[in-house]
Amino acid sequence: MADSRFRSIESALTDIVRDERILGGTPVLAGTRIPAETIAAYLRVGHTPLEIRADYPALPADGIAAVEAWAAVEYGSDWKSAVVNARA
Repeated sequence: MADSRFRSIESALTDIVRDERILGGTPVLAGTRIPAETIAAYLRVGHTPLEIRADYPALPADGIAAVEAWAAVEYGSDWKSAVVNARA
């Protein structure tokens, strides 16, 4: 039986995409122009899924879970407390 934690991370890696033609290669939720880091930032400061969805109605149903799994891979398990530097 596969580890459900691994499936979650694997799913995030397929739902978060980088394409130079979309926002210059910034990781976005597949099928949208919503940057994964934007949703991660909302989560870091304590916004609820309902608040996030109000601001991003095009967010896929599993978008928040995908961003959480992506962030854990990208920044580590303590990603909610990680300080992310914006690119200049």
